Amino acid sequence: MAFVKLTLVTFGLLYATALSGLFLFQRELQYFPARRDPAPETLGLRGVDRVMLATPDGERLVLWHSPAPPGRPTILFLHGNAGAMADRADRLAYYQSRGLGAAFLSWRGYGGSSGKPSESGLLTDAQTAYVHLRANGIGAGRIVLVGESLGTGVAVQTAAQNPVGAVVLEAPFTSAVDIARKAYPWVPVNLLMRDKFHSSSHIARIGAPLLILHGERDAVIPFGFGKALFAAAKDPKTFLSLGPVGHEALFDPATWAKGVDFIDQTIGRNAPAPEPTP
Repeated sequence: MAFVKLTLVTFGLLYATALSGLFLFQRELQYFPARRDPAPETLGLRGVDRVMLATPDGERLVLWHSPAPPGRPTILFLHGNAGAMADRADRLAYYQSRGLGAAFLSWRGYGGSSGKPSESGLLTDAQTAYVHLRANGIGAGRIVLVGESLGTGVAVQTAAQNPVGAVVLEAPFTSAVDIARKAYPWVPVNLLMRDKFHSSSHIARIGAPLLILHGERDAVIPFGFGKALFAAAKDPKTFLSLGPVGHEALFDPATWAKGVDFIDQTIGRNAPAPEPTP
């Protein structure tokens, strides 16, 4: 009995220690920022302004802005949890090649932006960028939110709170808690997790046309999460499978092309912008 009791106590202490470590360092396990902040032109980009935005809570954010040609939409791009905005320079160039404006936001704590990432912080960052675009004369119906991976969680809540012309979500999830629960089935993640990104609780409040793109072999955010989020959304909505590919498909121009085709079909190349639903 003594041995069994000692074993249980030891296991309990190890479990408690593991939970404490996960709780204290959870954001280091959720966000993987790179700090590099090159000038857009050093990456071969042209016609891109590097703008500094001030958030209401005192942070300074880097925004790369490529103005849209007359009558064309502007994509507000919200990147995933790893790397930096500079890693997506080829995506920005692709949007330019398709005749779109682009505003690429560097999250707090990422490439050139101050602060540390958190759910509330990233939501503030996206709202700050949205307000900046509106203040610079871009109508709500000409703003398209494109979220990549973790960025989909911010895009969903931003679109639920603001009128936009369209929303494109690449490899989205129902919630970050659901992803963490799959990775750590032995942890009460719902009790411990700070940044939960409950997209399924907000998706039905999006009134703009919605496109969800997801790879069928995505091991980072499984295909079923995208399907479940799509089921919770309201019309007009479209789901497109990317085929038997993984999370790396988010860096494939073929994926970006599907999003741009949807934008062209939804907002149109020359038609007046639709009145967005608040």
